[in-house]
Amino acid sequence: MAISRAQLAKELEPGLNALFGMEYARYENEHAEIFETESSDRAFEEEVLIVGFGNARDKSEGQGVGYDSASEGFTARYTHETVALAFALTEEAVEDNLYDRLGARYTKALARSMAHTKQVKAANVLNNAFNSSFAGGDGVELVDDAHPLAGGGTFSNRPSAYSDLNETSLEDALINISTFVDDRNMILALQGTKLIVPPQLQFVADRLLDTPGRVATADNDINALKNMGLLPQGYAVNHFLTDTDAWFVLTDCPDGLKHFERSPISTSMEGDFDTGNVRYKARERYSFGFSNPRAIFASQGA
Repeated sequence: MAISRAQLAKELEPGLNALFGMEYARYENEHAEIFETESSDRAFEEEVLIVGFGNARDKSEGQGVGYDSASEGFTARYTHETVALAFALTEEAVEDNLYDRLGARYTKALARSMAHTKQVKAANVLNNAFNSSFAGGDGVELVDDAHPLAGGGTFSNRPSAYSDLNETSLEDALINISTFVDDRNMILALQGTKLIVPPQLQFVADRLLDTPGRVATADNDINALKNMGLLPQGYAVNHFLTDTDAWFVLTDCPDGLKHFERSPISTSMEGDFDTGNVRYKARERYSFGFSNPRAIFASQGA
């Protein structure tokens, strides 16, 4: 009895799915070091930042309490992208019993492509952080010296002059983060949590954060960054950053950099009557972006 293309696809699919899953899982989810992941059930997600209250007021004896009004700030939108890729095994390859060997190789290559694409899209949020063509909900790019405040004025999440990663620039970044204000100009007392660097800066980052003494000095000074427990999550290397001297400090500000998962990775396989080919497809749907720019402080290097 001849095996139909539909039957062949049904027999092959479980094995190819297992190969795909193992290969896809081999790649580290470097985006997880940067983005908070949430699920979505819509075509897009919107986050509206709330402008809170100002300072509380003194209340005189016998007088009524004062009132303040909260309001909505800007809206950040995350539009999900569908990412998909497929390959086909020809009727001749199936006929010549090459489907087993070719299918395994193609499936692994497909998994690599899907995993690589996801990391590139995630890193592009940081790669475009200094580009005014990629504005956020407040109308300016992720890293800028003039993020508008709802109550008037601006705040900056970058150095006044871009600088390379070193002890002084990192300490200045942490000081600046601690003075971030909200839209009513109240100090938030945020802290830096993690340093994100490209591979070219991993050795600098390691010396800055993990050595007991100060870097590049003969003095017997302690490493204040390490001694004070600053940047408690250490540093992470992202291999998909394109600027070799840019560096980024994540903060503990909520609702910052986000990854929305609309449809998780899935695969499917079917036979085609016209061509006789057997086709295998991978697909997922997600978005990467940012809401509150106070979640990051960054420099693109000197």
